[in-house]
Amino acid sequence: MGNMTLSIPNNVHEEMRLFPEVRWSEVARKAIIEKIEAMKLAEKLAQKSRLTQRDVEDFNRKIRTLAHEDSSGFKLLKNCFS
Repeated sequence: MGNMTLSIPNNVHEEMRLFPEVRWSEVARKAIIEKIEAMKLAEKLAQKSRLTQRDVEDFNRKIRTLAHEDSSGFKLLKNCFS
């Protein structure tokens, strides 16, 4: 298994220390794996897509705007497709 060194802000490190029972390396490992899976899915969808680069950028902008307005996943998805 490979190794990776991760730098985090001091305030985050202090908050992590409040929860010594958490295996933070496992949290990071799972987050990295989830990100890789999401990126692979995005690439797979992009290969089959007929969207232009501008369409993708517009959709991305809309999702980011909605995500900042409301963290509710259902409302976000509903708004994206309405």
